[in-house]
Amino acid sequence: HVQLVESGGGSEESGGSLKLSCVVGGNAFSTVCMSWFRQTPGKEREGVAAMHTKSSNTYYADSVKGRFTISRDLANSTLYLQMNSLKPEDTAMYYCAANVPIQLGAVKYCQTAREGTWGQGTQVTVS
Repeated sequence: HVQLVESGGGSEESGGSLKLSCVVGGNAFSTVCMSWFRQTPGKEREGVAAMHTKSSNTYYADSVKGRFTISRDLANSTLYLQMNSLKPEDTAMYYCAANVPIQLGAVKYCQTAREGTWGQGTQVTVS
């Protein structure tokens, strides 16, 4: 079983940067794919970025490509989302996820039979 705890959200001005962290607890070796989603009130949760844990290949939504970077620190069991050149439309609750299928453009990644896990979310507000 995996536990995910996000941090790093906050308020930032347009053009600024924030770095989100997601600490992976429990059986981290069971994760085959880690990802970030975001959601605003009244809208469906949308995929932002994903990483296959074995290959370290990364994938991004078109809306964040070139501005956001997903990465991980294996020694500290932490997943990151570096967000640069922030825009007001990036305002959302951001969620870390493990083994959850994610639609990025025309492709669905992280399709695994393993149990999916969500973090509690961290709010990002860009003004």
